[in-house]
Amino acid sequence: MNVFTGHRLGRLIADRTGQPALGHDAEVVGRVLPFRITAHVADELVDWSRAPDDPLYRLVMPHRDMLAPADFAAVEQTLRDGDRDRLRLVVDGLRERFDPHPGGRDDGDLRHPYPETLLVLPFQGRTCGAPCASCFRRPRSTGDPVRPRTLGGPEAMAAHLAHHPEITEVLLGGDPFAVRTPLLDTYLAPLVDRPHVTTVRIRTESVSFRPQRFLDAPDADDLLRLLERVVASGRRLVLTLPISHPRELRPEATRRAVSRLRATGAVLRTEAPVVRHVNDDAGVWARMWRDQIALGLVPHALLAGYEEGPRRRSPGLSLARTLDVCTAAVRQVSGVGDGVVTAAGTGAGFGVEAGGGGTERGLPVAAPVLRGPVMTTGLGELAVEGIAHLDDGPAFTLRALRTCDPALTGTVAYARFDPMATRWDELTPYGPRDRALIPGESLTPDDLVG
Repeated sequence: MNVFTGHRLGRLIADRTGQPALGHDAEVVGRVLPFRITAHVADELVDWSRAPDDPLYRLVMPHRDMLAPADFAAVEQTLRDGDRDRLRLVVDGLRERFDPHPGGRDDGDLRHPYPETLLVLPFQGRTCGAPCASCFRRPRSTGDPVRPRTLGGPEAMAAHLAHHPEITEVLLGGDPFAVRTPLLDTYLAPLVDRPHVTTVRIRTESVSFRPQRFLDAPDADDLLRLLERVVASGRRLVLTLPISHPRELRPEATRRAVSRLRATGAVLRTEAPVVRHVNDDAGVWARMWRDQIALGLVPHALLAGYEEGPRRRSPGLSLARTLDVCTAAVRQVSGVGDGVVTAAGTGAGFGVEAGGGGTERGLPVAAPVLRGPVMTTGLGELAVEGIAHLDDGPAFTLRALRTCDPALTGTVAYARFDPMATRWDELTPYGPRDRALIPGESLTPDDLVG
């Protein structure tokens, strides 16, 4: 499949929109932030007549306001000067600043974020095949010129599992479906041979942005048979699909890919952040969840605490606004707020997996129902469950869904309501006990204003 990046992507944007300035902006921003656009995205998803305001254009295309004006000007001038060494210094410096992943920097191919979970980044598939404006994890996307990558691979993964029998879940991150099936098999085969590994999770953007991977790619059938083998071994196979807008599921190729993947016995979950200009509207989320349910997908998580583009000058969508979007959307979709909805004979729950819980096909939710946005933090996954009206004023109610310290899982804490806060580390604990989940100093009674 054709992939557009760099200068080719700039030319594509200029040709399709008829606006050379947009193509120029994309080339400048693309020097710092990696973008790879497939022909499927260009031909089936983006409404070029509405660019640059089209939601899918905003999601998958580089645009000028992803960089601060001074940063954009620095890259642009260096490109004009033709000084490659200077360009490399400028770009590397900006990338070092733009490292927004709220759960921490990736230091290698293997991470053990929770006692029961091992995150594996297959080297050949650790680079995201379709980076989005909503999330830039630079070391996964471009490599890290400052910190060397820790060597891993299936052998290192197997050795780690042998020394950690407490691991019950292995998550293959990046986009493992970007690699050929024989290589992916070298990662999945050891998992089938480990009795203590009961759940295998794979995150992939390929269903939305490269559905042909599951239809007419040379090894598409081999890939599906590999997934069937994992399910037949008794493992619970969960595919996590980042779906940010209803239009992603409309192409016939995508619907066929979903059908083929469901036929393997895998559970297909969806998640996405609320992104300004893309899906910051309850009606969009409600329509998207209905479409997902109709296809047999499981709406799983609405994410908060992300910013559009790299973490830098302007704030992302506030937690208060994100909570409003989530609450209003849940009310519009029957059964979602209760944790069980059905479509075509398939049980679909809306919840966040915690400690091995979740939704099995045809069964009710066995995990906490998601009633608010989920944040990835330095402690783990926290849900913003609502706004409590306490004696000393309103507060965000946070619940720990999964944490590095199992003793904190399920803990509830309160943060002082701040209509401008966008991230976990911008919150203030309501009292000393709330510091278990919320960083910073708690407010004293004299500080609180109801």
